[in-house]
Amino acid sequence: MIFENYKLKNITLRNRIVMAPMTRNQSPGGIPTQEVIAYYSRRAKAEVGLIITEGIEVSHKASSAYPNVPRLDSNAAKEAWKKVVEEIKNNNGAVIAQLWHCGGFRKLGMQPNPEVPGHTASGLVKPGKKVAHEMTLDDIKETIDAYASDAKICEEIGFDGVEIHGAHGYLIDNFFWSGTNIREDEYGGTIQNRSQFVSDIIKSVRENVSENFIVGLRFSQWKQHDFEAKLASNPEELKMILTLPVESGLDYLHSSMRRFWESEFEGSNENLAYWTKKITKIPTIGVGSVGLDSDFIDMTAPATPTSIDKAIDDITNDKYDLIAVGRALLSDHEWVLKMKEGRVNDVIPYTKDALLNLY
Repeated sequence: MIFENYKLKNITLRNRIVMAPMTRNQSPGGIPTQEVIAYYSRRAKAEVGLIITEGIEVSHKASSAYPNVPRLDSNAAKEAWKKVVEEIKNNNGAVIAQLWHCGGFRKLGMQPNPEVPGHTASGLVKPGKKVAHEMTLDDIKETIDAYASDAKICEEIGFDGVEIHGAHGYLIDNFFWSGTNIREDEYGGTIQNRSQFVSDIIKSVRENVSENFIVGLRFSQWKQHDFEAKLASNPEELKMILTLPVESGLDYLHSSMRRFWESEFEGSNENLAYWTKKITKIPTIGVGSVGLDSDFIDMTAPATPTSIDKAIDDITNDKYDLIAVGRALLSDHEWVLKMKEGRVNDVIPYTKDALLNLY
C-alpha cells in the first residue's frame, strides 16, 4: 500500500513516501544553485512521491538564523525555485515549499539583518531565559503578512502547496509551548490561545492563495533544546492544540517525532502521527528516523530499511497516511526505488558525510 497512489487534495502522489524537509545550507545569498536544483531532480526521478523542500526563510527581517538558507525575497531566488519545481514536475513528482521562521534561534549580528535580534512570543528562548525580542501585536501582524505573501509567491512559482514549519522550538513552536509563551493577550495563556498565532497565519495564507493550493503544518512535541518537552501530555490536550489550526484551513498535518516507532502517550502503544490523524481526521504525515537504526541525534547512525516495515504496517492499517524519510534519502537518492524493488542490500548507508554535499 505504501507504494500505491495517494490523493492529497487536488494532486495524486505516485506513492506515500515523502522526502522530509532538510536544511542543506547550500544556497548562498538565499538563492538555490544549480546543484540544489539537480539534488531535488534526482530524488523526483527516483520516484519520491512528494518532496517537501528544505526550510525557506519567510520574508521577514528576523526569520534567519543559519547561513546559506534559501529565501524568496529576490528575483534570482524565485527564478531558481521555478527551476527546482520544473525539474520535479518534469520527473512526475510533486513538491511543497516549507516556510520557516527561526524565531529565538536567531542572534544579533546574523545576516541578512545583523541589527535585528531573534523574535519570540515572550522574549524567551527557553524557560527562564529571556534574551530575544518579545513580539508586539504589530510584530505578529507583520510576520503573519510575510507568510501570506510568501505563500502566494510559492503558488505563482508553481509549487503544489506550502508547509508551515511549526516544530522543533522555532518561532511558531515557541508560541505553542507553555514553557516559552507566557503572554497575557490573545496569543498566550490557554492552550487554544497559544495556537492562535499559527491559526492566524493559516487563515491569512488560505485567503491569499487559490482553493486548490495545499496548506500543511509541521509540528512536534520535542524541541532541539529539550527532547522531553511536551505540548500535550494526553490526547485531549493534543485535540485542544490542533483543533483551531485545522479549522483555519489546513489540508494536512506533519507530525515530527524523534523515533516514529515509539508511543506518544501513557497507556497507548500508538505514536504521535496516529493520534494526530485520529483526532483531526485530516491527512497526516509521520516522520522520525525512518530507515535508521538509531534516532537522528546520533548523526553517525547507519541507514537501514529495518524500520520501514512498521511504517508499511501503520499505513496499511490506516493509522496515518504518508511517511516522510530524511537522512536515508540524503545518502541514497534511489532509496525509494530500492525499497520498492526489494533491493535492500543495495541501499547506501547513511554517514555524516552525506550532510556535506548535495548528491
